[in-house]
Amino acid sequence: MKVAIVGGGIMGITLAYYLAKTGVSVEVFEASATLGGLAGPLTLPDGVEVDRFYHAILASDAHLSELLAELGIADQVRFKETRTGFYYNHAIYSMNNIIEFLKFPPLGWIDRFRLGLTVLAAQRVKDWQELEGVSVEEWLIRLGGKNTYQNIWRPMLAAKFDGDFRNVPATWIWSRLVRVKSTRQGASQKEGAGHIIGGYITLIKAMAARIEAAGGRIHLQTPVQEVVIEGGVAMGVRLATGVHSFDAVVVTSQTPIFKRLIPAAPASYHDFLSKTDYLGIVCPLLVLDRPLTGYWTLNITDERIPFTGVIETTSYIDPAFVGGHHLVYLPKYTAPGSTLIGKSDAEIKAMWLENLHAMFPNFDDAWVRYFLVHRERYVEPLHGLNSAHLIPEVITPVKSLFLVTTAQIYPALTNGESVSRLGHEAAATIRQALAVQPTGMHA
Repeated sequence: MKVAIVGGGIMGITLAYYLAKTGVSVEVFEASATLGGLAGPLTLPDGVEVDRFYHAILASDAHLSELLAELGIADQVRFKETRTGFYYNHAIYSMNNIIEFLKFPPLGWIDRFRLGLTVLAAQRVKDWQELEGVSVEEWLIRLGGKNTYQNIWRPMLAAKFDGDFRNVPATWIWSRLVRVKSTRQGASQKEGAGHIIGGYITLIKAMAARIEAAGGRIHLQTPVQEVVIEGGVAMGVRLATGVHSFDAVVVTSQTPIFKRLIPAAPASYHDFLSKTDYLGIVCPLLVLDRPLTGYWTLNITDERIPFTGVIETTSYIDPAFVGGHHLVYLPKYTAPGSTLIGKSDAEIKAMWLENLHAMFPNFDDAWVRYFLVHRERYVEPLHGLNSAHLIPEVITPVKSLFLVTTAQIYPALTNGESVSRLGHEAAATIRQALAVQPTGMHA
């Protein structure tokens, strides 16, 4: 059974690993020169490799931990205690223990109590579907009150959704509150985050090595032009070198890209796929010669600041693992049609540095070693109210064609844990559909 996997991002490689592990003959086709996609590496001008975007591993990431152990690289994971802060009204406030929480200026005693109840209420939700028809605004006001909503949640939602979050269900904030709570372990409830030495590419390379050891093949700089469909059946993929036949094809890209690859699929399926859209991102990486905040995440509640937050990954990654640099990611999520995606690197840099100076009056441009701007149009799937029925299935209407994509992770967050879990589950679904019996993989 020969299966083509379109996309060599972390999703495609994870899926290929789990398929190859059970005896399926896989070939991965990746358009770029490196594996990993959004979880792939970035090479700095001095040759140091770092994660292109910000990632963290939590102690609660059970499936990912099992995968790392299975690959023999669990010893490459490092955890460290971290801190979270809020930028509010031109000042930074730490929010890492009950004392700091009770001193947070924008909230009165009742507001603080209700904010705590909101976090607890999220932990008690067992059936996320009950939140699907409730807007995130309605849910947060109901639990935390209007003052907490206006001072904390509304500006953060506006930043995340580029201004418009009217159709966002409460599942969005629920999944985030559950994951944030899982960063705090033990009786002390101190926050912690982890990373893989070398970045996520260490995990991806380990899976790629197992795939190739099992007889699978990985093709870089080999874009797939089209999934060839004849008589309602996926027959293979069209490359620059011609058509290559396979028993099945799995596409791991976002749905707008998937649509372009399957022109011969039914029009009704194209219409269905069109109902899923995505947030984009503009994410400069600020490489400094010193720490900036000391916080893992600095949440911004000031809508005048163009970026969504300040993510300092070297608060939990020892700078020694990243060339002695201090890494600060400054993401801005963008709605479909945002003009920010089209701005030049120089325009983004000028805008971002101006606001950094406003936030941190002592900030000196001389601290900056590199300022690198990255953009992606399709990063996070947008799911509206009562839209779970619009999530595409792994099994498509085209025989022998499968889709494994981040839109299927809903309502969980997209991260290494959820991607590895989906890759494992989708591999089982595909094997069952193709009636492939596991044979086992040996290193």
